[in-house]
Amino acid sequence: MGKIWSFIHKLGSPKWFYGISARLMPWFWTAAVVLILAGSVWGLAFAPQDYQQGNSFRIIYVHVPAAFLAQSIFVSMAVAGLIFMVWKIKVADMAAAMMAPLGAAMTFIALFSGAVWGVPTWGTWWMWDARLTSMLILLFLYLGVIALRGAFSSRDSGSRAASVLAMVGVINIPIIKYSVDWWYTLHQPATFSVTSRPAMPMEMWAPLLIMVLGFYCFFIAVTLMRTRSEILRRESNKRWVREIAGEQG
Repeated sequence: MGKIWSFIHKLGSPKWFYGISARLMPWFWTAAVVLILAGSVWGLAFAPQDYQQGNSFRIIYVHVPAAFLAQSIFVSMAVAGLIFMVWKIKVADMAAAMMAPLGAAMTFIALFSGAVWGVPTWGTWWMWDARLTSMLILLFLYLGVIALRGAFSSRDSGSRAASVLAMVGVINIPIIKYSVDWWYTLHQPATFSVTSRPAMPMEMWAPLLIMVLGFYCFFIAVTLMRTRSEILRRESNKRWVREIAGEQG
């Protein structure tokens, strides 16, 4: 336990985070490119057609990873917000701020790809389905978090307000997940389940799993990269940052 707390303490140091992230980023970028490329080629070119939906089902290889990531990023923001509010760790707030635009983008991609998928499946672009509506609320929550950060003259006040909204808004995540079980909905059940075998054959779900892993690696790589830039911006008056700027100049 002592080692874990020591690691968390180090992770809260902007200088230490900047250094360790530089070593981790290439690995996550490489993994993201390899996994997304492999999953895309396998899923779009070699996976068999769905017996009901034909080739239109292939949008699942973008829709599902984006939906997973949209929810996971919001949970990560809420956790980072809690860490910032309780332990005053600045890096947590920086990371949360950098996650929000990517989370909003993934939510939009999930909604848009779902709408495109809905045309051949449901015969319409949009329905006020429980899953779709709760995902739309998630997009509004992301936009609210982003707007709150710029709505205050004090950066700390904006960070606290955004953290509170993220922590309160995280209650929407289980609603998204279990909406297909709690209410009548046209949306299909979960594609992956820990307690049961996938409904799809291996040739269809394996590339989907690869795409999901690739999207998560992409999220980590982007967050590390953007947080590093935010550290340099916020810590510009620190000696170690000026030294880095001098070396790069």
